Amino acid sequence: MTIQIDKNTLAQRCANSLWADDKSSRALGMAVDSVTEGRAVLSMIVREDMVNGLDICHGGMIFMLADSAFAYACNSQNQAAVAAGAAIDFLGPAFKGDVLTATATMVHQGGRAGIYSVTVANHNGESVALFKGNSARIKRSVLSDKNFLGE
Repeated sequence: MTIQIDKNTLAQRCANSLWADDKSSRALGMAVDSVTEGRAVLSMIVREDMVNGLDICHGGMIFMLADSAFAYACNSQNQAAVAAGAAIDFLGPAFKGDVLTATATMVHQGGRAGIYSVTVANHNGESVALFKGNSARIKRSVLSDKNFLGE
């Protein structure tokens, strides 16, 4: 039996499956705002325990938000993928209380390798960072048959 499902419903089911076990993103208070095929938007409020000695958001926290958005985007087609490499450019500071939003977009997805761009912005729409991630598919699905059927 072949089941037809639209690409964005599939992407959302993949995100739901990932989120169920994504302890690190949840621990930082991230939220998955939206996921469609090849695109994901995640947000996070900068907490007091996320700022460094200069009282600005630690770059590792911003990197992790961008990396999580990248993960949801590159796993949105039900082909499990991991990071093969990533780089970030910090464009401006983020502060305690800022709501950061990371928008990940597929630039290219080949058979096994993909390239994704992630923009991180604050609640004023000011760019905080630009992240580029390279993904590698790992020969398995994100969803089990049970997840795929929505059970």
